[in-house]
Amino acid sequence: MNILVLVAGTNEPSNSNMLADAFIEGMQQGGDVTVEKRRLKDLQIDHFSLEHYNPGFRHEEDFRNLQHLIEKADGLVFASPVWNFGVPAHLKNFIDRMGSFALDTTKTKGTLQNTPLFCIYTGGTPYVVWKGMMRLTTSHVTEAMKYFGALPMGIHFEPRCTRGKGVFGLVVDGRPESLSAVKQKGQNFIVNIRKYREKGTLPLRTRIAKLFFEWGRTFVTKITP
Repeated sequence: MNILVLVAGTNEPSNSNMLADAFIEGMQQGGDVTVEKRRLKDLQIDHFSLEHYNPGFRHEEDFRNLQHLIEKADGLVFASPVWNFGVPAHLKNFIDRMGSFALDTTKTKGTLQNTPLFCIYTGGTPYVVWKGMMRLTTSHVTEAMKYFGALPMGIHFEPRCTRGKGVFGLVVDGRPESLSAVKQKGQNFIVNIRKYREKGTLPLRTRIAKLFFEWGRTFVTKITP
């Protein structure tokens, strides 16, 4: 099983990167799992423009490599900080660029064929702010990926990633309970992927979200000229 982990954190050390490593450790306990991890900060990917949708456009090597990893992946993992209610610009930019291969020629139907996705977020706010606000302001990530044909299977948000008021820095290294929880979620992610591949079974919440999204897509298609 091939999994691509894409980390959007730019700091070193990085909370999102450390949680991604814990998630990877959990996934690898699931048996035959090959993980490729990439950090967007280390890649050269130009800002999106319409020329990137041109079938004859020659994309950068880093972008082509990520495209190859995504197209062969059995699962995707995004690990990202939340800055000012959104994800870092290079993650949003990469998602925009993905439309060049993750949508069909009409740009109306995804090509990822229900590739499972798990998102890991870190932020400086309490968990209640995530539930009440930031879950909504970052929802464009999973909605875009659903439009591309991916299948979101879970989200982990790590709150209060600050050393003090207004002082950001690595804190998850001192949170064994968080690392253990993320590790378990990684293991569960692999279990759910295998169930889906072998039996077509999805967790209840994922099934409901998928049905609502497909209903919405069908409705919009019918009313759009």
